[in-house]
Amino acid sequence: MQSSYLTARETAERLGIKRDTLYAYVSRGLLRSVAVPGSRERGYRTEEVERLRAGRGLSRATRSEPLAPVIDSAICLIEDGRLYYRGHDAIRLADAATLEDIADLLWGAAGTVAPTLTLPRLRRRELSEGTAKTLPRKRGREARRDSGGRVGANSSLGIIERCQMRLAEMAAADFAALDLTPAGIVRTGRTILYELAACIGGSASTPVPVHEQLAALWRLDEKGADLIRRCLVLLADHELNASTFVARCVASTGATPYAVISAALSALSGRRHGGASVSAEALLHEIAERGDPLAVMAARLARNEMLPGLGHPLYPDGDPRATALLNAAIVAVPDARRFIENAVTAARQLVPQPPNVDFALGNVTTALGLPQGSALALFVVGRTVGWIAHAIEQYQSDVLIRPRARYTGPRPIKENPG
Repeated sequence: MQSSYLTARETAERLGIKRDTLYAYVSRGLLRSVAVPGSRERGYRTEEVERLRAGRGLSRATRSEPLAPVIDSAICLIEDGRLYYRGHDAIRLADAATLEDIADLLWGAAGTVAPTLTLPRLRRRELSEGTAKTLPRKRGREARRDSGGRVGANSSLGIIERCQMRLAEMAAADFAALDLTPAGIVRTGRTILYELAACIGGSASTPVPVHEQLAALWRLDEKGADLIRRCLVLLADHELNASTFVARCVASTGATPYAVISAALSALSGRRHGGASVSAEALLHEIAERGDPLAVMAARLARNEMLPGLGHPLYPDGDPRATALLNAAIVAVPDARRFIENAVTAARQLVPQPPNVDFALGNVTTALGLPQGSALALFVVGRTVGWIAHAIEQYQSDVLIRPRARYTGPRPIKENPG
């Protein structure tokens, strides 16, 4: 690498930090990574690193940035453009693992070995036979949209509000949730996971694997069910984002997992968090209806609206979850190849940022013919696994999270003693 640039390893060593902390600095604008000519690895300008180390760059950048907490965690790692769950490449796990498998991995390794899930799972033949009998093939997408796939059918409440109401009801009756040992949290966590999956369809909770529940609800075939499974696995955790930080804060107070998940859902409801998936899905639905992705996106830019689902500060070279899901969607729904490729091409033509997981989710739900709101529903159910994992880790740390404020107001007025 050219002498005016430092590698990630060299930069972390010079600043005396871990590489994941370095990437957190980049995501919050404290330091920039740049493409280095003649190298596949991104570099860091030596002068910027030195300025940050001396404190000049840090103090200047943080005046416009929120406090950036860094918490030790063994759950999720984002490094060199890849995502790992407890050291396992999440993209590779998504090839075969279920959300329940990921729950076992993330919950069980946090200090206790959770038992392997023994709940009954539908055989794929039963799933495909059941879906084939419920809906004429030619009306599949229309029926799913008309019924809302029951994501929001027959209810004036959104998916997050319905989930929070259900959690409040359960918390009042489930006294066992007061058991904050790892085994107790795993028990409560599984109860919460299946209840939230049931909330999407307005049905009773069932121990059937979550992706099969949703596939049956949305009347998907075997390939569609497998695509839903892959989405859930890749949404299970993503380090210390806003909702996960909220979950850890609430867990640190000793509140039950019901309160933890309800608080995390509140954070997810914000337009800059879960709202990104909602906006991207709405964009893809509009493109599907109008048929010209470039015209739809250009019109939004002309109205001074941002195009959702593009770019991610932790993945300057592209979100690997998005790449995996877009490729999987094309395999699962071959007829959607042209739609997906045209949408991606149009977006890249207008905005020099690669698609992120929100854009990919919008493509998945649109290709499958699911109702609007499905992307957020998948996010809620999948991320619940990560929230519970972080809660377990936080309970075990026995540390109350109490950040300090950086005071920016007027200095105290000193009275004249005379």
